[in-house]
Amino acid sequence: MPEKNQIYTTEITGLTSEGNGVCRIDGMAVFVPETAVGDVAEIKIVKVLSSHGFGIVNKIITPSTDRELRKCEVYKKCGGCVFRHINYKAECHAKNEIVKSAFERIGGLTPMYDEFISSENSDRYRNKAQYPLTLSDGKAVCGFYAPRSHRVVPVEDCSLQPEIFSSITTHILNYINTKKLSVYNELSGTGIMRHIYLRQGTYSGEIMVCLVARKNISRQLTALCRTLTEKFSDIKSIILNINPDKTNIILGEKCVLLWGNDTISDTMCGNKIKISALSFYQINTRQAEKLYAKALEYASPNKNDVIADLYCGAGTIGLSMAKKAKKVIGVDIVPDAIKNAKKNADLNNISNAEFYCGDAGEIFSQLHQSGCYPDVIILDPPRKGCSKESLDVIITSSPSKIIMISCNPSTAARDAKYLSKHGYSVTKVCGTDLFPSTKHVECVVLLTKTK
Repeated sequence: MPEKNQIYTTEITGLTSEGNGVCRIDGMAVFVPETAVGDVAEIKIVKVLSSHGFGIVNKIITPSTDRELRKCEVYKKCGGCVFRHINYKAECHAKNEIVKSAFERIGGLTPMYDEFISSENSDRYRNKAQYPLTLSDGKAVCGFYAPRSHRVVPVEDCSLQPEIFSSITTHILNYINTKKLSVYNELSGTGIMRHIYLRQGTYSGEIMVCLVARKNISRQLTALCRTLTEKFSDIKSIILNINPDKTNIILGEKCVLLWGNDTISDTMCGNKIKISALSFYQINTRQAEKLYAKALEYASPNKNDVIADLYCGAGTIGLSMAKKAKKVIGVDIVPDAIKNAKKNADLNNISNAEFYCGDAGEIFSQLHQSGCYPDVIILDPPRKGCSKESLDVIITSSPSKIIMISCNPSTAARDAKYLSKHGYSVTKVCGTDLFPSTKHVECVVLLTKTK
């Protein structure tokens, strides 16, 4: 067993889903940040547990051919980009292995794996950013939380965000400091300004500015709206979101329109989309289109099929399939999302799509009573995956196909395993990178009903 504070020379042979390198020292697995497969390095042991240990790099003796420092001033501090130190090809290989490992290790499954879908852009791909505010030397700054903490690392420009976001946040911070607006303190629950939240339509260029505050301070932001819209012509919406609760949840339930429209427009899979502050919308638009194309390929609906889209958000997935099916039924528990989905269906003259707000079990029970049983069910759950109740509702509906789109291969594998025990075969899996440089990876799963 390796000893704490001792230095060992070893080779990195793998990568974890957190982006840490893996080596073996005296037969024990040791996890080492910022290392690459093929690195030969001196590793200092900083923690030893019964089954594994943790180390840090003391010295790189022979660097891996995968190493390629992709420029960023703060990635080591903010912890967002765990793959910033290797080339993108190596990152995609690692993420594909993470997907396969989840389904084989957690799910005990052996599906066919389609070719991993890499991103055409590894920088400036995000259409949304949420910046927590804090004080530094008495001045308001914004940035991102350091790993496993709520300590804000100030960031002037993140290479994953559109460059214009940096200019907008700088303008807002100058206003907050000039007007001496107080900044929220998580520990005491005092202060007003909590977050700066920005969205931009990838194709339209339209920008939404959402300011998150502890209470309604609309009057104090009137001049900011004027100067922002004078300086940035792409801003089409300025929203004040009110979150009075002492919580780490970013957005509150109430939004106040300060200027312009309460939505911005974009295009997804050829459909015009309206996006509100509270509705879910994929962060990497162009890559999401590839993801949805793979989901459509797996679903391969015909003109007689009814498609149910659970966790439908603004309706983008279901609407992308509507022209191929008899009917699309979208379900989401967020009222704003369903409101957006209905608007998006009308905007694109899609008449065969219906959207319902509520619990999936209750909605499906009503559908079953009216004799409606979906042929294809699309799932796009949050990171925690589907609840057992949701999965049981799906099993009761008995669709011929289930298409799962997941941002967490581990919970996808867990849910796929459950479905495989209740009449479904996990046929295909396709890993997809929507978040280059970060630890996140998506996958699309095809489950078919066994006879």
